[in-house]
Amino acid sequence: QVQLVESGGGLVQAGGSLRLSCTASGRTFSHYDMGWFRQAPGKERDLAARISRSGSITVYADSVKGRFTISRDNAKNTVYLQMNSLKPEDTAVYYCAARANPSSAFNYWGRGTQVTVSP
Repeated sequence: QVQLVESGGGLVQAGGSLRLSCTASGRTFSHYDMGWFRQAPGKERDLAARISRSGSITVYADSVKGRFTISRDNAKNTVYLQMNSLKPEDTAVYYCAARANPSSAFNYWGRGTQVTVSP
């Protein structure tokens, strides 16, 4: 079992930046792929970005490519999501997720952190 706690959300104006953090506990962090998902009101939860165990592979949703950067520090058991050039459509609850098997669905989730981007 791995526990995930997100932080860093808040209110920002369009064009601004935020950095989300997710700290893991309970298991060896470097054994897990990590991801950031987001869910806007009335919409499904979608992947924003994910990163492999070593950090060598990153994948982004088309909607955030070039603006968001996912990274991880395995020594600190933390994954980050740097969000730049934020748009109102980025407003959502952002969830950190983990999976031990790269071929399976993400099965560990944090409680989420709200990101609100004002026009």
